Amino acid sequence: MEMDRLSQILWRERELLETLAYRLEVERMVLTGGRTRWLVNVTREIEEVLADLRATEVLRATAADEVAERLGLTPNPSLGALAEAAADPWESILLDHRDAMLTLARDIAETSEDAKGLITAGYRSARETLLAIGGTTTSSYTPGGQAVVNAGGARLVDRSL
Repeated sequence: MEMDRLSQILWRERELLETLAYRLEVERMVLTGGRTRWLVNVTREIEEVLADLRATEVLRATAADEVAERLGLTPNPSLGALAEAAADPWESILLDHRDAMLTLARDIAETSEDAKGLITAGYRSARETLLAIGGTTTSSYTPGGQAVVNAGGARLVDRSL
């Protein structure tokens, strides 16, 4: 009974990880396509999935501890340790869950890094554009964190536009 409950929770966690991977991919496509008007929606959806994941992780940890106790393991076991101590068919089921979750975690990490790079590049580009439009550039910062702005300097303006 405890093992069945753990497996159901692991399935739910896998579904949430799949959803997270999808939402992160959507975020990356929004950023790549320059459709930043949708960024707030995508970010909110990602935060919702993360909140669900955190709640599911608590359930998984509780269920895993119950199974560990029944199998004579210490609390907070890894899925590998649970699989090793479990009899078939649970051993292969738990290993399948572990392998799928590891793959999803790798995909999520890669997509997150891509999106982070796009956000950083977009921020820099927007900042440079705003500074150029405003006619100022930030050259440095004071020890207190205030920007030191230089308004001077030569500008080339194409008046034929």
